[in-house]
Amino acid sequence: MAAEEAALLVNHDDRVGFSGFTPSGCPKIIPQAIAKRATEEHAKGNPFQIGIFTGASTGDGIDGALARANAVKFRTPYQSNKDLRARLNAREAQYFDLHLSTLAQDLRYGFFGRLDVAVVEAADVTPEGEILLTDAVGNSPTFCRMADRILVELNHFHPGEIRGMHDLYEPDDPPYRREIPIYRPSDRIGKPVLKVDPAKIAGVVETTTPSDGSTFTPLDEVTLQIGRHVAAFLVNEMKVGRLPASFLPLQSGVGNIANAVLEGLGENESIPPFSIYTEVIQDAVIKLMKQGRVRFASGCSLTLSKEALHEVYSNLSFYKDKFLLRPQEISNNPEVVRRLGLITINTALEVDIFGNINSTHVSGTRMMNGIGGSGDFARSAYLSVFTTPSTAKEGRISAFVPMVSHVDHSEHSVKIIVSEYGVADLRGTSPLQRARLIIDHCAHPDYRPLLHEYLNRGVAGHTPQDLKACFAFHHALADRGDMHLVDWNHYPL
Repeated sequence: MAAEEAALLVNHDDRVGFSGFTPSGCPKIIPQAIAKRATEEHAKGNPFQIGIFTGASTGDGIDGALARANAVKFRTPYQSNKDLRARLNAREAQYFDLHLSTLAQDLRYGFFGRLDVAVVEAADVTPEGEILLTDAVGNSPTFCRMADRILVELNHFHPGEIRGMHDLYEPDDPPYRREIPIYRPSDRIGKPVLKVDPAKIAGVVETTTPSDGSTFTPLDEVTLQIGRHVAAFLVNEMKVGRLPASFLPLQSGVGNIANAVLEGLGENESIPPFSIYTEVIQDAVIKLMKQGRVRFASGCSLTLSKEALHEVYSNLSFYKDKFLLRPQEISNNPEVVRRLGLITINTALEVDIFGNINSTHVSGTRMMNGIGGSGDFARSAYLSVFTTPSTAKEGRISAFVPMVSHVDHSEHSVKIIVSEYGVADLRGTSPLQRARLIIDHCAHPDYRPLLHEYLNRGVAGHTPQDLKACFAFHHALADRGDMHLVDWNHYPL
């Protein structure tokens, strides 16, 4: 059927699960047809909004198109689209931010009610109900099992030869759950295709629309220096015996800092070839595979530039046995993270001097994207590393503040913090020791005197916090446009 016909099978107030994880693996044309239908219904004076479940962020054709059509009733678990973000922050759509590993099981547990429709991108679909997913998995297995009806977007851009690249597995629900039997990143535990009841497939829409391709900010000297610091720190950990000489599997978050960290690890010859167990496989991984620096990568999606995806699809004989794409319930599962002993590296939006991390909210109120998978990995990691440039907005904003304006990861989940200025190793340190390490090793030199001054104001107690002045940096930014312009006289002791 045509995409417009498929859109007629989605109704106002439906709860819809879309395949994919980042723009990879997302349906391309059915969501836009749903957005067009919403606009037409609104013009007639009829309500039309849907609840949206995804794997993580999506392409503009889902979050952007539906947001602009005012077709989003609620959204979970993660987003990164500017138009949707504007609606969330204007409270024109409801958003519940979740750890990415939990959505599939929370749906199965019944926490979010029924699922009406699953819209899934496929490289192939058979009359027997076998669906071959494309360059991401997300929550597709659970969406398809729970949905009343399934719409398949058959995308011929993706070659059928990718069959075998996926490892689809759903754990049983309590009280029957067993261990997830992954002991190495390359262990295969599931099926290569998604098997559904053919009667649930309500329609198939064909397209040849290519994947959007990732568009991360290019690497610069700040991000590259962060990558070098991370690599040097891990080399030293091997030298002193706190990391095995064979190294450990790595998880790296999404974006330019993550790519820079992988570049730094790949360039450092003191680090042996390693494996990756992560959610998003990015361009840097492809480059390192070609160089023999990455042996294997398990993830939830191939979030690649168009050039890198073309490289993979053109050389499947080389890459196919070096990847596994899994559901995010497995790629991000804390049980597996703890068992494999992952080194996890994620990005912070804001860090306070005691080691708490804000990953989601600008100035504590405005949602940026969401927590994503960072919490899934950080709390269970062998080594939990958070990275951030020391400043933003030409130095007017310090990433290091007296108290974070929103807490996503408490100090108890954070072991190492890295900026372009250095590394703060927080293991085995008290709050006062942590504060001095973070200020002296990671904060921008321009802000260090202000942070030390705040620390010296702290009241007696285990954590020397001054609750009158803990948001002084944020007040200076809101009132005067620059965190440098803190006036401590406004906060008498």
